[in-house]
Amino acid sequence: MCTDKEKTASFDVDPQRGFTPLCPDELPIISGNEIADELNRQAEYAVYRVASKEDHPATAPWITTDPSAVMTPVEGDYPNLDVKWPAHCVVGTEGNKLIPGLPDEDAYDLVVRKGIDPEKHPYGSCFHDLACTESTGAIEWLRERLIETVIVGGLATDFCMKTTALQLKEAGFRVIVNLGACRSVYLATLEEDLEQMHNAGIETIQSANELTSSA
Repeated sequence: MCTDKEKTASFDVDPQRGFTPLCPDELPIISGNEIADELNRQAEYAVYRVASKEDHPATAPWITTDPSAVMTPVEGDYPNLDVKWPAHCVVGTEGNKLIPGLPDEDAYDLVVRKGIDPEKHPYGSCFHDLACTESTGAIEWLRERLIETVIVGGLATDFCMKTTALQLKEAGFRVIVNLGACRSVYLATLEEDLEQMHNAGIETIQSANELTSSA
């Protein structure tokens, strides 16, 4: 799959330890800590490298310590919260750090921080709110640099990575999802997730080996 490197960005979506077995008490996705090599390889085909991180507070209405309450609705008047999750990727904790094998944060061209407000729990990296009205600046940043294609990978396929890819596609970018650089929370929905992305016009590859560059 050919891209023009000078017009391509690579986007690492929430590749944080809190989404891996390295932090088993958070949201450990099977082999979520094993995607660094693929993320690094896809970045070789891009002129810019972007990452997003969830920088969550330690307390928020969506946090639950009851495993049976996970994915149940958040009670109360919180229009930017949908369901409950265990505490994860809290600022200042091990879970907030990027997974081993990735560059330091300051080596990225842009790091998008989201989920900072305790009353907002966005999934996509392009907006702070569920209604996609409060921009994180990622789309504008890419447009200012005349990016046309974005190669996306990260955690997780069925939540933040997929939503980010759909937001980027809606914004008019060509989007290529590198499945080798992704992992799912719920494997049972993978085919449905792929169908949703394909129907939106998103291209997928199995690994960075399928990428080529015209520049």
